[in-house]
Amino acid sequence: MGIMSIVWMIVVGFVVGLLARYIYPGAINLGFWMTTLLGIGGSVVGGIIGGLFSKSPDGKFRTAGFIMSVIGSLILLWAYLNFFMK
Repeated sequence: MGIMSIVWMIVVGFVVGLLARYIYPGAINLGFWMTTLLGIGGSVVGGIIGGLFSKSPDGKFRTAGFIMSVIGSLILLWAYLNFFMK
C-alpha cells in the first residue's frame, strides 16, 4: 500500500463521513479525524454488507459500493450516538 493509497483512503473516508453526517438528522459535532474514521469504518461495514450479496469481479470502483459505504457510515453513526454518547 503506497502513500497515495493512504491519502486516497483518507479523502474518500472524509467525503463518505461528511455525507453520512449530512444525511443523519440532527447536528453532529465530529472533528475532521472522527469524520474520516467514520467514513473509513463505514466503507468497511458497507463492503462487508455488499460482499454478502455480490462481489465485484475486477475490484474496481462501483457506485453501489460508494452508496454502501454511506449506508455503513450511517449505521456506525447511529451506533455511536445511541450507545457511546449516552
